[in-house]
Amino acid sequence: MGFARTCSVALVGVEGVVVEVQADLEPGVAAFTLVGLPDKSLSESRDRVRAAVVNSGAEWPQKKLTVGLSPASVPKGGSGFDLAVAAAVLGAAERIDPRTIADLVLIGELGLDGRVRPVRGVLPAVLAAAEAGYSQVVVPEQTAGEASLVPGVSVLGVRTLRQLIAVLTDEPVPDEEPCEEGRPDAMLAGLLVPGAGLGTGLAADPLEGPDLADVAGQHQARLALEVAAAGSHHLLLSGPPGAGKTMLAERLPGILPPLTRQESLEVTAVHSVAGILPPGEPLVHRAPYCAPHHSATMQSLVGGGNGLPKPGAVSLAHRGVLFLDEAPEFSGKALDALRQPLESGHVVIARAAGVVRLPARFLLALAANPCPCGRHTLYGAGCECPASLIRRYQARLSGPLLDRVDLRVEVEPVTRADLLGQGGRGETTTAVAARVREARARAAARLAGTPWRVNSEIPGHQLRTRYLAAPGALADAERDVERGLLTARGLDRVLRVAWTVADLNGHDRPDSQDIGLALELRTGVARGVPVGAGEPA
Repeated sequence: MGFARTCSVALVGVEGVVVEVQADLEPGVAAFTLVGLPDKSLSESRDRVRAAVVNSGAEWPQKKLTVGLSPASVPKGGSGFDLAVAAAVLGAAERIDPRTIADLVLIGELGLDGRVRPVRGVLPAVLAAAEAGYSQVVVPEQTAGEASLVPGVSVLGVRTLRQLIAVLTDEPVPDEEPCEEGRPDAMLAGLLVPGAGLGTGLAADPLEGPDLADVAGQHQARLALEVAAAGSHHLLLSGPPGAGKTMLAERLPGILPPLTRQESLEVTAVHSVAGILPPGEPLVHRAPYCAPHHSATMQSLVGGGNGLPKPGAVSLAHRGVLFLDEAPEFSGKALDALRQPLESGHVVIARAAGVVRLPARFLLALAANPCPCGRHTLYGAGCECPASLIRRYQARLSGPLLDRVDLRVEVEPVTRADLLGQGGRGETTTAVAARVREARARAAARLAGTPWRVNSEIPGHQLRTRYLAAPGALADAERDVERGLLTARGLDRVLRVAWTVADLNGHDRPDSQDIGLALELRTGVARGVPVGAGEPA
């Protein structure tokens, strides 16, 4: 009787669970049984592993073979267990020493010819293995760079099962022919999900992407964009068609600062699981940008799908921007489903197959027309929408959702002078991004030693007790609360925006002008406060 065990990782959302893969050989009729709650794709690994072992020059054991995946209560799916199953079988057959694979974590899919194909979710899988105390990991060669991002883990990238057998048995490692230069590599197909990148992905390089200087006029909207980026505040741009709402939102990712190391790992893990991580770019450095179509369902926004839920748009935009153009055209249920992740920074999805917690700390940018025809706010434009229709259209953005939006800006039509460049050229993305980085640095220094990174994450209680505004600066905000113009949540959000405005202006704490600008950006009512940040050069 032969027995061997090794390890692999099962992904539940973007979190991994180390799974022990055990192989047992007993005398009897040759059969291959796989147990441990596998799904359909994992059950098919029996045929893939058998063919891969034989085509790699090893002998398949003609005995009763049982492979168990433990713990059996954890759902397991995908083809990433193939390599671990093959190693366990070869260990039980004594083709390799079972002791060499006992503490090894193997992740990868096997082709029928023995090639090791890459799979999605390598980074979160290796992170889970490292947290469980494992220090040696074997992954497909194409994803070795992604796995190497985890510190303290020795990574071996293999191209074929023959190479793995040779390494484990101290035999000469065969040289496998790489893909010819210029030919498409079919092995990379396992990393990308067809259609998964539609409306999602990474923001363009600030030096190559759209420039904020292309936007004509819109000084107030540009200011709101700068404040939103500096403090990660949610933003609503409302105005007639053609005023530049979409142009502004598309340039928002360009002024966001680069991701920190921890943020890069979080974003890379989500994109790897979702199958939209670009090949050859193991670590995401720029804030992601996700702009789903207004026909998107609630499941596509917050996550879902058959079996265990998959990441939705709110998770794909984690640490980046989620832009909903034509926001009133989205389903009301889909929009209201955003309320919980806007507050908590994560989304918990419960399905019959299990409960998954996915990261969802994003900057929400909404763009909306004032009415179905879009001409309601234009003087003499001939809007014929009935008042009742306009009210219903604007009510599609519910009060509880709008209460969570910090900045609400009316985007006015562009004037002829601004359009023809007579009003002067606005600041470039590079100039605005530099001020945003300085403001973020001030906030980071103030929040050092706390679990918060930007002003939008500070709890309301801390704002009212620990991070106080200048004496008398809250007089206008307090009157708005008494008049019912601001809710308790609204007051907290005004304070957060005021701290961001103070960081942009270089103030130690918000004064009455900073509070006044924060109120103006939230309520749309001019407070007579001069706009100091974001003016065109």
